[in-house]
Amino acid sequence: MAKITAKEVNELRKITGVGMMDCKKALQEAEGDFDKAIEVLRKKGQKLASKRADRSANEGYVIAKTSDDGKFAAIMMLNCETDFVAKNADFISFATKLIDTAIENKAANLDAFKAIEVDGQTVADAIVEMIGKTGEKLELSAYETVSDESVAVYNHQGNRLAAILGMNVAADDEISKVGHEVAMQIAAMNPAGVDTDNVPKEVIEKELEIGREQARQENKPEQMIERIAQGKLNKFLKENTLLNQESIREAKTPVRDVLARVNKDLTVTKFYRLGLGE
Repeated sequence: MAKITAKEVNELRKITGVGMMDCKKALQEAEGDFDKAIEVLRKKGQKLASKRADRSANEGYVIAKTSDDGKFAAIMMLNCETDFVAKNADFISFATKLIDTAIENKAANLDAFKAIEVDGQTVADAIVEMIGKTGEKLELSAYETVSDESVAVYNHQGNRLAAILGMNVAADDEISKVGHEVAMQIAAMNPAGVDTDNVPKEVIEKELEIGREQARQENKPEQMIERIAQGKLNKFLKENTLLNQESIREAKTPVRDVLARVNKDLTVTKFYRLGLGE
């Protein structure tokens, strides 16, 4: 059995809102794996607190920006080992220069990003050079882009979390404002997909299995297990797909309706969210 520390138990308690003893048992059952421990708690019917933007994280800098024409957005994560380096002005300036270079060149993916030039050398080589300056391991661990009629970004305070999204209607003041608010929603609520029809299959299967196990824990009749699991899945999809989530700005109003009030055709086509330690 994995040795579980009090610090780990307290960390899981902060993330889930579940009692210390239940967190300890879940971590022991999951052999210290936090994601598996959360699944264990859910299968046992524990009501978990929402994972919000202040979740604990590893160190580094996450930043999102848009192109000048407002039709291309990029988001990246540059990791380092310590909080000291993550908050260092030179490190922040370096990360900002990298994302500006990515936007300027419209780098399509992480490999293309690492290959473009910044200050006369590739991004990959520039990172190696920065390692020599900081004395820490640095890694450009994630990079995503969206291109559409309009895009929006949100950078959470402290640059430990950010989100980008694409929308299908050209920007004006109202669309830009609502786009920023929806990007904030993505950062805070971490939806599983834009809508119910584009949630990954593996997420669907995992939620169905959790629903089945919860029903069995409640001693429901076997012939009702699948129906109960499907009902729980439907609830999960409503709460965890962006367009169907309740807006963090307007209580009891789905994000879909918030967008429609701005423009009846307006919708989100794609989004990405990066958070340190997730």
